[in-house]
Amino acid sequence: MQRSPYDTATALLPLVGGPANVTSVAHCMTRLRLGVADRERVDTEAVRAVPGVLGVVADGDTLQVVIGPGAVVAVTAEFETLLDTATGTAHREPADDRPGGPAPGGPAPGGLRAADSAGLAARGAELKAVRARRNATPLKTALRRIADVFVPLIPALIGCGVLAGFNGLLVNAGWLTWLTPALAAIASGFMALISVFVGYNTAKVFGGTPVLGGAVAAIVVYPGVAKVTAFGVALSPGQGGVLGALAAALLAVGVERWCRGRVPDALDVLLTPTVTVLVAGLATLYGLMYAAGVVSTAIGTAANWLLATTGPLAGLVLGGLFLPLVMLGLHQALIPIHTTLIQQQGYTVLLPLLAMAGAGQVGAALAVYARLRHDTSIRTTIKSALPAGLLGVGEPLIYGVSLPLGRPFLTACAGGAAGGAFVGFFAVLGDRVGATAIGPSGWALFPLLTGNRGPGLAAAVYAGGLLTGYAVGFLATYLSFDGGVPNDPSPRRSSST
Repeated sequence: MQRSPYDTATALLPLVGGPANVTSVAHCMTRLRLGVADRERVDTEAVRAVPGVLGVVADGDTLQVVIGPGAVVAVTAEFETLLDTATGTAHREPADDRPGGPAPGGPAPGGLRAADSAGLAARGAELKAVRARRNATPLKTALRRIADVFVPLIPALIGCGVLAGFNGLLVNAGWLTWLTPALAAIASGFMALISVFVGYNTAKVFGGTPVLGGAVAAIVVYPGVAKVTAFGVALSPGQGGVLGALAAALLAVGVERWCRGRVPDALDVLLTPTVTVLVAGLATLYGLMYAAGVVSTAIGTAANWLLATTGPLAGLVLGGLFLPLVMLGLHQALIPIHTTLIQQQGYTVLLPLLAMAGAGQVGAALAVYARLRHDTSIRTTIKSALPAGLLGVGEPLIYGVSLPLGRPFLTACAGGAAGGAFVGFFAVLGDRVGATAIGPSGWALFPLLTGNRGPGLAAAVYAGGLLTGYAVGFLATYLSFDGGVPNDPSPRRSSST
């Protein structure tokens, strides 16, 4: 019998330290994200053992409970209701999850038995916690906040992307011609105004007034900017796209903060928003839009050139290094790049390559499953986590299997590299594969696939990449993994160092 969202939320609340220990609640596509005041009060292993929980990721003062698509929305609502009942206050913040989730690093140091799945899970959580402390740098914090701006937009990107793909199929087939204009309007409306949403979220995340950020970002898409000349060239509506909106809203936050400390309280409500919109707006028109337009064009040109000239190599590098990139927190810089490509070209050619990392992870997990034939515990863990992994939710396999075992993580990267090289090879032949939205990967990405030669060929190439990633990840793991964990060659450090 499936556990109800209420039962899951009720079980989780005391295990995370109770209502007094929860500072914020949010969710994304797959994870319940809880801000906690004291990490020591969280029983991570007990949380992981709650039925319906696929995994746990501890990142600083944030606890990410992997529940899965769909179910996480209901569990979050029940959790917030419990908190509201207990404290009388709402705990809501913007979702802050990155597509693909946090990823692991290198091999785990020694001594774990492969047969002990509980020990593997604990080791994975320990490694992640250590890595999170080491990676809490200003750069990664800034990248994480940039991700906070774009991640809440992912549901709309997915919905509009699926509708755009479906509408394209209808147009190509000549079916339902009376419906296709309406579908085109529905699918395109959000993308036409995405800059406004980016500006609103930017101000919200960076401590400004959200509507002022949206107001300044709206300048980017306003048709009247065509009458404005900057650097001797007339501006175009949408020039600079989401990057221009992001820069405009960041400037608006800075101007607003400057005003708040200098404008008398009696005039604050009048002068602060006026000065904020005026200064940031003029800077946007006479500098930021032009500069962001140059950068956006360069990103699109560079992505196309990279795949057209070095496709297999680019795919191998991107597919093989994506998990380590996420481990370092650098993957968050890709989110605005993906969004820029989608806004500029209609799809991002980078996401299908990066999604191959998940295929390598699935192949590696299957190899561990085959190797440990008599280990009921770890095989049960893999069986329960594999469906989510096939749909692009890799955390349960990563933190429950490959990360603690060490070597399977490296062979998973090899599988991702092989899958990426496969997709990149077709790019050299002129067959670009892209995704109309960011967020899903694995099999869940198929409805969002398109390319310069149509969604059919794009889906076929992507499927070939997945199969390649599965196969290479499986073979590399099966041939190199002996059922144990290699000893850490580096000397142990004391806890005081």
